[in-house]
Amino acid sequence: MTISRSTAAKVAGLMFAGSVLALLGGSPGLSAPPTPSGPQHVGDFQLADQHYIGRRLYKMDDDKAVVLVSYAAGDAQFRADVPALQALKAAYASQGVEVLVIDPQLGDTRQKLAADAAAAGLNIPVLFDYEQLVGESLSLTRSAEVLVLNPKDWSVAFRGPIASSSVRRALDALVAGHPLSLPAEPVRGEAIAYPLKTESRGAKISYAADVAPVVQQKCVVCHQPGGLGPMQLTSYEQIKGFAPMIREVLQTHRMPPFQPDVTVGHWAPNEGLSSEQLKTLVHWIEDGAARGSGEDPLAKQSFHAPPWKLGQPDLVLALPKVDVPATGVLPYQNPVVASGLAEGRWLRASEFLVTDKKVLHHVTTTLSSPGENGVMVRQEAAAGGIGGQGPGRVINLVPKDMGVWVPANADIHMQTHYTPYGKPTTEATQVGLYFYPKGQEPKYPMRTYGVYGTGITIPAGEEYHPEVAYTDVPKDMLMYGLTAHAHVRGGSTQVSILYPDGHEEMVLAVPRYDFNWQCEFYLKDPIKVPAGSRIINRWTYDNSTRNHGNPDPKKEIVFGEQTTDEMLTFFIHYRWVGETVAQPHDDFDRLMAKGQLMGALDSNMDGKLEPSELRGAQGVKLKANFAALDKNHDGYIDKDELAAASVRGPNLVRTASESAAAPPAPAPAPAPTARPVASADRPVAASN
Repeated sequence: MTISRSTAAKVAGLMFAGSVLALLGGSPGLSAPPTPSGPQHVGDFQLADQHYIGRRLYKMDDDKAVVLVSYAAGDAQFRADVPALQALKAAYASQGVEVLVIDPQLGDTRQKLAADAAAAGLNIPVLFDYEQLVGESLSLTRSAEVLVLNPKDWSVAFRGPIASSSVRRALDALVAGHPLSLPAEPVRGEAIAYPLKTESRGAKISYAADVAPVVQQKCVVCHQPGGLGPMQLTSYEQIKGFAPMIREVLQTHRMPPFQPDVTVGHWAPNEGLSSEQLKTLVHWIEDGAARGSGEDPLAKQSFHAPPWKLGQPDLVLALPKVDVPATGVLPYQNPVVASGLAEGRWLRASEFLVTDKKVLHHVTTTLSSPGENGVMVRQEAAAGGIGGQGPGRVINLVPKDMGVWVPANADIHMQTHYTPYGKPTTEATQVGLYFYPKGQEPKYPMRTYGVYGTGITIPAGEEYHPEVAYTDVPKDMLMYGLTAHAHVRGGSTQVSILYPDGHEEMVLAVPRYDFNWQCEFYLKDPIKVPAGSRIINRWTYDNSTRNHGNPDPKKEIVFGEQTTDEMLTFFIHYRWVGETVAQPHDDFDRLMAKGQLMGALDSNMDGKLEPSELRGAQGVKLKANFAALDKNHDGYIDKDELAAASVRGPNLVRTASESAAAPPAPAPAPAPTARPVASADRPVAASN
């Protein structure tokens, strides 16, 4: 077979082109992969990783370098580059270099990632960019692209393929303290499309029609005269002036302060932004925050937050005034306020009116009422009382058809915690009570149960320290809501249900816990939790120098009352299946409470305690008596042995919450006969 001179020339040309494409990372017959481009400096952001832990970029400013790698599920190039990426991480881990993967591809899920991670052996944090806002800002248009960042000024030192020698060249320079900027190189990974950016920009976002309604619905409630927010957002001019700040708090998910991950749970009310609302605000700001046409819907209104957000209460009670000094540590106060109710009433909501929000950390409540012979009988703290107050939370709403019974002539026992902030002040809190109309009653009692991890021990300097606590559910339960609580080292938290058949379902994920905004999360639809299930609360704690609110990163931290201590606490808001206000199942609460101490200390969740799990004040007591408590000498304290220990008196061990609350409540007594109490006797609840 002979080949003409012209054909030979064409073949030679194709061979040369193929060689060039191969050098560039392409293949014969295809165009060369594009060279990425993007911003020279990157802004702050926060995203949740595959374990629902929030990762904020600018917290890493103490690193020598930060490596960001784009990812799309199923991308063959990324999977091929994983060994090189893992080697890169290992080589620089001890040199102050952080490696993070960002997934901005629409439709990617943790389930897809799990398959890729298992196949490739990936053990690097993968951050999910659900709205693509971070991917847009970084111009991540292909998977398997590396950005090497200089945390000194958050400039981009290099962007290109994972396997490029320029990656290590840039890192070596930054580690040595010699910043440089290298030219970008072509990337071969799968293309990542941003259709929502194109669609929203093409539709031209309107301030009057699109932006102002979101601000009014989600922001003005706090950012108005008399509101909780530090500035007002009641006109276009104000919003425009704060636009850079608004974009930053949205990109870091600090505002609105409704914290659940958008992929877990459905909440009512949901005080966060929807994905569409978030993208609308960010895109509008990035496009210049134009005023556009039409009247300003906000400027036409008169805003001023009312003193009582729920309207005038049916009953207002005043706590005693407290003079708080500028410095020092105040012990918990325990005032008692008489309700003055001539007859019992069903409570549907409560609200706290706080005069100095900086100084009042929390209020918890319990009730007592006249029993036999007129002696006041105190309800257990875990019953929830009339609700409580915490940072960022002053309203307590009871779900529809539910209520809390407040007996006639009840006393309200308060536990208040004040935290000096450098200025002497006087706090004079009031609490407003909202009742069902006389003659009406709810269908079901509202119950609140506290779960505490009193054995937590957080090593000094550790950034992502895990802890766990749980409760076993003895009877069928309907769970309506959850409240998670920690102090200033609380990082992230998740609540899940382990069902009797062995499968586990996550019902709440808070990637970024904020001590200043302690929210109650009520489910849109209650979840049935069958008997034999376990409700588990997992936390990570940040005791590192990166936590700028950390009082002392050099100190090991344990469970305790003060803000400088730490807590692992979550409250379940629920009722028992089949009960009504006329026929409450208080005995089911007592069954659940029997396992409280086990759930507080059993960190490996195997239903028994070994010596290494006996931490905290209660654990120390148990450990000192371990040999005597381990009746069958198998090296563990099982639930029956622990139950026997719990009734042997306070010199041996106290209930889980007695270590947490001060002072402990008296022993429970029968409820008044006029009405059943909404929640029965349980161990004393931990303080907030």
